[in-house]
Amino acid sequence: MTPQAQGHLAMLVFSALVAGSFSLGGMVANEIAPLALNAIRFVIAGGVVGAFAMATTGIPRSALAAPWRYALLGGLFAIYFVLMFEGLKTSPPVSSAAVFTLVPAMSGVFGWFLLRQRMTPRMALALTIGGLGALWVIFRADMAAILAFDVGRGEVIFFFGCIAHALYTPLVRKLNRGETAVVFSFGVLVAGALWLIMVGAGDIAATDWSGLRPLVWVTILYVSICASSITFVLVQFATLRLPSAKVMAYTYLVPSWVIGWEAALGNPLPPVMIVAGIALTVLALLMLLRDEGGK
Repeated sequence: MTPQAQGHLAMLVFSALVAGSFSLGGMVANEIAPLALNAIRFVIAGGVVGAFAMATTGIPRSALAAPWRYALLGGLFAIYFVLMFEGLKTSPPVSSAAVFTLVPAMSGVFGWFLLRQRMTPRMALALTIGGLGALWVIFRADMAAILAFDVGRGEVIFFFGCIAHALYTPLVRKLNRGETAVVFSFGVLVAGALWLIMVGAGDIAATDWSGLRPLVWVTILYVSICASSITFVLVQFATLRLPSAKVMAYTYLVPSWVIGWEAALGNPLPPVMIVAGIALTVLALLMLLRDEGGK
């Protein structure tokens, strides 16, 4: 399997795992403060990834150079996750997932500024189609809402988190100094945990951890291991093999995966008209995968 194919496979798994965090997160977002949830999430994820790193490649002294890199990237990802759960308090999981699909276009812009990664005409067209599909879902297939630009509060909050995520992706490639995906992810997770513990100390102390219902703990463990430990490594792995915009193109699959998660969890499915927007995001992904330019 070529390095590019490995990157594509990594992001396919990434999209399925990320989708689960939207569905599960939407079910518990109002039961625990986002700062508290993500603080313990980063601590658990950092422990898992750190243990894996020590058991495999180890953590070389060279990886500790320029720790500001981890502080910057950890801060960006912490912002993304906190705003995601804050947005899920009022935004349906499918709509939040649609907002997430705006990341590739923003990532492509940041990739050009930071890495001078060029965007081919096909890639630009695909990102436009995907963006239109995302907007159709975000505005719940309501033309009146589109014309009035009547977007939900939760979607707006999460959009700012997605900006942080879009900036994170090309920065990984720019700031990596040869560290493996696992080691680099460990540094980012530790830094993110420190940020969240400092900023969210009040929410952490105020949380009744023993009183949380089982589903909240299931969500915490899922987002810690599946949607953090594993996906962090997958993103680092893919980013070193694919252009930033193409890495994040797989976010276009997330709304489709979310619908599957919602069905599996017994939650209501979105109206048929919204599915048309999701179909456009899938079309955008297929167009991006056909375009193998812009390495």
